[in-house]
Amino acid sequence: MIGYVTLGTKDIQRSAKFYDVLLAEVGASRFMEMETFIAWAVEQQAPALSISEPADGNPATVGNGVMVALGVENTDQVDKICAKAIELGGACEGPAGPRSDSFYAGYFRDLDGNKLNVFCMTAA
Repeated sequence: MIGYVTLGTKDIQRSAKFYDVLLAEVGASRFMEMETFIAWAVEQQAPALSISEPADGNPATVGNGVMVALGVENTDQVDKICAKAIELGGACEGPAGPRSDSFYAGYFRDLDGNKLNVFCMTAA
């Protein structure tokens, strides 16, 4: 089981503002914070999403083929979160909509170019 996923950032404060608003849409809030690391979760021991400035001091880069998927309860939440990501300055990577008979998703990039997806499973 995944405990947390960390995305690199070039600007922790700018990224934190993006994720504070975006992750509030799924009921997540900050539960751990240090100078170069912030983590959000719905519950303290639940899977979390975090951002971090790279520990090696080199610039954060986007992982080719890496994507973080955020599961939600319904298609309305998918639509709302994707729209919120774009409103906050993210870039659309595929608008929200059905991808199969039972998978509804939207894709976007955060302010640092990290790719995310928000999805829900629907009745086939």
